[in-house]
Amino acid sequence: MLKVPIILSIFLSISFFTFSQQRQVVSKKTYNTQRISENEIPTIDGKLEDVIWSNHSNWESNFIQREPTENTSPSENTSFKIYYDSKYVYVGIKNFDKQPDKITNWMSRRDGFEGDWVEIIFDSYHDLRSAFSFTVTSAGVKGDKIITLNGKNEDATWNPIWYAKSAITKEGWTAEMKIPLSQLRFGNTENQVWGLQVVRKYFKNDEISVWQRVPIDASGWISEFGELHGLKEIKSQKQFEIQPFVVTSLETFEKEPNNPYRDKNITSINAGLDGKVGITNDLTLDFTINPDFGQVEADPAAIALDGFQLFFKEQRPFFVENKNIFNYQFSNPIVGGSFSSDNLFYSRRIGRNPQGSAETVAGGFIDAPERTTILGAVKFSGKTKNGWSIGVMESMTANEYAKINTNGDEREELIEPFTNYFVGRIQKDFNNRNTFLGGIVTSTIRNLDEDTDFLHKSSTTAGIDFMHQWKNRTWYLGTNVVMSRVEGSETAILRTQLSIPHLFQRTDASHVAVDSTKTSLTGTGGDIKFGKAGQGHFKFETGVTWRSPELELNDLGFMREADDIQNYTGVIYSSLQPFGKFRKGTLTYQHWLKWDFEGNLNYIDWDVEAKGTFQNNWNITLGFYHQPHIYSKSLLQGGPRIYLPDQYGAWWALGTDSRKKLSFSLDGWTKTGNEDSYFLLENGFKITYQPLNQLSISFSPKYTMIRHRLQFNQTNDFNGSPRYIMSKLDQDTFSLAFRLNYTINPNLSIQYYAEPYISKGVYTDFGYMNNPIARSQSEQLSLFSEGQIYYDEVNNAYDVDETLDTMVDYSFNAPDFSFAQFRSNLVVRYEYKPGSEIFLVWAQGITDYRRSIGSLYRNFDNQVFSKQPKNTFLIKATYRFF
Repeated sequence: MLKVPIILSIFLSISFFTFSQQRQVVSKKTYNTQRISENEIPTIDGKLEDVIWSNHSNWESNFIQREPTENTSPSENTSFKIYYDSKYVYVGIKNFDKQPDKITNWMSRRDGFEGDWVEIIFDSYHDLRSAFSFTVTSAGVKGDKIITLNGKNEDATWNPIWYAKSAITKEGWTAEMKIPLSQLRFGNTENQVWGLQVVRKYFKNDEISVWQRVPIDASGWISEFGELHGLKEIKSQKQFEIQPFVVTSLETFEKEPNNPYRDKNITSINAGLDGKVGITNDLTLDFTINPDFGQVEADPAAIALDGFQLFFKEQRPFFVENKNIFNYQFSNPIVGGSFSSDNLFYSRRIGRNPQGSAETVAGGFIDAPERTTILGAVKFSGKTKNGWSIGVMESMTANEYAKINTNGDEREELIEPFTNYFVGRIQKDFNNRNTFLGGIVTSTIRNLDEDTDFLHKSSTTAGIDFMHQWKNRTWYLGTNVVMSRVEGSETAILRTQLSIPHLFQRTDASHVAVDSTKTSLTGTGGDIKFGKAGQGHFKFETGVTWRSPELELNDLGFMREADDIQNYTGVIYSSLQPFGKFRKGTLTYQHWLKWDFEGNLNYIDWDVEAKGTFQNNWNITLGFYHQPHIYSKSLLQGGPRIYLPDQYGAWWALGTDSRKKLSFSLDGWTKTGNEDSYFLLENGFKITYQPLNQLSISFSPKYTMIRHRLQFNQTNDFNGSPRYIMSKLDQDTFSLAFRLNYTINPNLSIQYYAEPYISKGVYTDFGYMNNPIARSQSEQLSLFSEGQIYYDEVNNAYDVDETLDTMVDYSFNAPDFSFAQFRSNLVVRYEYKPGSEIFLVWAQGITDYRRSIGSLYRNFDNQVFSKQPKNTFLIKATYRFF
């Protein structure tokens, strides 16, 4: 069984390398721009009626279709002009349309590319790898993003100051842009050459056309752009932007009798400062002092019963902007994987929930902050003309204390210490930008006391990454190596050894052992991969990634599991032209093999997936997988490896044409284990309705059912031996996400988001693990007889009398649960001048965890409907000086 995927990986590597297609040769276009004088500067109104636009010279056209039928004539023509002066680049674009009355003018907030749009992209560094994108829709909505890694990464959170308008005409629609040179980055040379691309979305036909042809199977995007010439004697305008803000808030909640911390509403006022300063032509300093992110949407609800931490995406503006510079996702294969979230820098650690907790006696009360205060943060980032990409970030968070009131006496206890976070990233390109070498260093240093010495005193991680591409970036070889060192008290290091990512206490593991005297851990990890990025129908990648037992990244990074070696292989076949009833389609094969550092093969997974988009723009996805070999070293959470029967599964998705005012999609997946060991079924769908150009409504319910026969509960001691208590779990989860977006104009919008979430688990058929690696459940499990276990309702626990001598041998808490949550956000945003905004926010939330007492609806009614929510009302105003 093991030989098959390994031989297949080697065979595919040799086959693709031997029979790869020759690259198509596409000549690069050149556009020559001109400088204008002060009296020629156009008025940005979208109408293109100024003198510089009205003459017929210098208009560039001859676009080529890219989707759905690459290298054919587009349905409609497009023309553009580019001018510049000492401070701005001016762009005019004519989007011809024979039916201008049918142009779709859907309104949205910034970066919402609804309806017809046109995009201009400048590779102003001319490094063939990164670029700045500016988009405007026919409704006048702006969008902007930074594109990196030759098109593989896009950062739409970049919000530069620039100006754009659009207008409907008798010939179609027009767009006009004014882009400050201060928002771009370029070298200090007399005659500039930039990469250039112009892209148009023709919404009626769901068609993409481009000025510079880039074959659909090209190995890159930015490296294939045309060129912009004629930029002479321009100097980078150093940015200097200061944005102070003030925010005031009111919190209301259900009052609690005798609780001094919940007896009245809470009001507060806060102020801070954000800034952006151009240090050189290439490097920018960003800073924030006492930041506030009250307008940011709350995380979706989730619950994890396996003990592993949950990964949430970053949504806070300061940490999202330019995040690609600091990204070090050291295992990121095209096939994905359970390790694809692992990263040396996970910005959600900064300002996290306090990690400590306070305790009090019965009748006492605790007031603990929900998050850590960020005192300030600074970023220094950019790319030099010599090809050096540089990123440095430092942030400090405050001491956080819990207030404890016992019979009127109040004291404070430290639950999160003052912490300094640092990350430095650097990368250099060589060999005509076909070879890259980089590195990263992160540091976390805490100021601990006796209440927080369970945390690491310090944590340092470092990594080196290398990538080489050849044959016009068709083939690549990449590798990186990372290391970590954490230091702290014996308590802190013992806690790390026993934690879910490590589990050194596993009784059957000879290569790891708990050492309670240790005060540091040092580990390594890495990845090496080889693949084909394009040129032809096939893409391919195979690689190996590893994490040593002592690798620990979770102080400032994210790591799901250590003591892990994985081989991954993926092959993707893509259609290059429409075929039959399909506009496009892909077929993917992928597999994973997983070992631990003792050499145990723990996991094999095979997947096949087919995706297709029909000619009517409906889309479909079907996938199947088989896991013929599964051993879990974490299911018993410190116990030995456990054998799990084979599992099979499938996933599916179907979506209608999203261009219609009413569209829907459904998706789901299922997993089934042999011997009725496991069953999962998840189904969801989404309905989106656009009744008006300004109004969009979506409704997304999802239901998940899990039936798990081998659910771990806890470990008990029985006569000096561990008892791993198991049970059958019936878990049902339902959520419903509702969104309403009303965009009055691109600068004024109202957004509402609400999501009720309920998950309940019922545990039955209790027993203990008898022989974890046995191949049948009857040998693995010993179930408690009716006389061996009984429920103690007073203590909500189960008492076990294994020996049937009427004496309780051990007890464990009843694990039945119901987790309910409701969260909503209403945000009114008004951008009263470029970069300056007013937010009006109403956030509402209820979270409750208790024993399950019935159906999903009954639990939700008791936990949410019958309670008063916490309400937060907030007004935030910013003003940007630039």
